[in-house]
Amino acid sequence: MVKFYAMQEGRIRESSSFSKDCIIYVINPTGDEIHMLSSLLNFDPDYITDPLDSDERARIDIDDNITEIIVKIPYMDTEDQKITYKTVPLGTILGENFILFVSRYPVRFLEKMVEQNRLNPKKRSQMIFQIFYRNALLFLSYLKEINKISDKAEEKLHESMRNSELEVLMYLEKSLVFFTTSLRSNEIVMERILRGNIIQIYEEDRELLEDTIVENKQALEMANIYSDILSGMMDAFASVISNNLNVVMKILTVVTIIMQIPTIIASFYGMNVGLPFQDNPLTWVFMITWSVIGGIVAIYWFKKKKWI
Repeated sequence: MVKFYAMQEGRIRESSSFSKDCIIYVINPTGDEIHMLSSLLNFDPDYITDPLDSDERARIDIDDNITEIIVKIPYMDTEDQKITYKTVPLGTILGENFILFVSRYPVRFLEKMVEQNRLNPKKRSQMIFQIFYRNALLFLSYLKEINKISDKAEEKLHESMRNSELEVLMYLEKSLVFFTTSLRSNEIVMERILRGNIIQIYEEDRELLEDTIVENKQALEMANIYSDILSGMMDAFASVISNNLNVVMKILTVVTIIMQIPTIIASFYGMNVGLPFQDNPLTWVFMITWSVIGGIVAIYWFKKKKWI
């Protein structure tokens, strides 16, 4: 998908074709679309294909009149039942008369910025820093959601004997590893922009970039803290699940032993030999009584030994 946006009457609006100082929004383009854009804008197709690779790292490339800035953004994959929270690259290609955003997946906060008229191609640095800032806030938002999910899994784990809740924590920890790695690489990119001459930075925009770096660091610290907590929690609750299973097995063993008492007593009177009181019509009452007494004694013994 390829969309063109241009400033019209002071607002950013979708355009039917390329124009000077336009914004190009590209999502999972086809081969024909990549060829069309590279021919139209006169740059190497790799500038578009690189951000489509989910494993592409955050970085900055400068070549002639083209500057490409790749950052990692959080993405919620609702189709993946295991690892829902992931990170994907977002490429920003800066040319002399265009700005191109490319990603494999839709960038919701970027689309929202278009709807809110927050993009202005004539203020490049401010627009890019606003995107970075929204991205850092989105990381923080997803981290809070991950923390809520881990809290719910923690509540179930106290009485759980299955691995499903433990698997939830394991996949969340993997998501946090993705977040931590991406936030760290994004920080390197933003600090390089702040120090170097990658793009022209106006004084009023420098503070925005510095605030974005602070938010990014906060998200990185949160991701590290949550990751450490999850790691310790998984070790602890692996023992809890094992202990819960041991308790159940202990109770079943005690019940089995107690049930063996009446079975043993009844088996004696089931033998085909002469037995005391076998002709007494109240013999079954004595059998039941001794079975109950034997069970009570066994329970008392188990409690005294603190086995139950």
